[in-house]
Amino acid sequence: MAVYHRMKIPSIEEAQALMAEAGGRNPGPWVSHSRCVAEAAEAIAREHPSLDLQAAFILGYLHDIGRQEGGMHMRHIFDGYNFLSGQGYEEAARICLTHSFPIKNIRAIVGAWEGCSEAELAFLQDYLDHIEYDPYDKLIQLCDALALPSGCCLIEKRLVDVTIRYGTNEFSVLRWKAFLGLQQEFEQAIHASIYDLLPGVKENTFQTNLLSIISNRH
Repeated sequence: MAVYHRMKIPSIEEAQALMAEAGGRNPGPWVSHSRCVAEAAEAIAREHPSLDLQAAFILGYLHDIGRQEGGMHMRHIFDGYNFLSGQGYEEAARICLTHSFPIKNIRAIVGAWEGCSEAELAFLQDYLDHIEYDPYDKLIQLCDALALPSGCCLIEKRLVDVTIRYGTNEFSVLRWKAFLGLQQEFEQAIHASIYDLLPGVKENTFQTNLLSIISNRH
């Protein structure tokens, strides 16, 4: 039996239906970003000795599904967790909470906690404190840090993109080191560069398509 059948996650078809509905409720670049995360997770899982590629795709695809409720920044992790756990998809719900925390400290987040109660924040910190990250938690953390809405890019570009939009705090360098540590961990597991597995990295990192368009105008 495939690993994903033993996990409390929807099937690929169910995940696609959930995302189609979610994207209809709140259209935006988060939908294509989620697809890119899913495809990156699947590609890395295909070469990994202990990961199921279908589970990796599903977990990556649903990691931001809480954004269907609206545009508030960190509120989406709770909305995603509540939505998926309410349907019995506990392991998919878990990813909604863990994907933003390569280091287990909610104060490391620069984005706003608008709409989140003190009880929810306390629950989240306690949750992170009492779980051990498994390879799927780490995989989606890594792929989230690789994926722009237009496709995958060098991790450093994605980190700079987030920093430009939200700024920095005293945990920023620790977060960057944690993401780069995840890259190293997975590359050691697959005995290859993750970038060898991800199409379009050069184009998305260096915007070669855009540069070509600009060049052709002159």
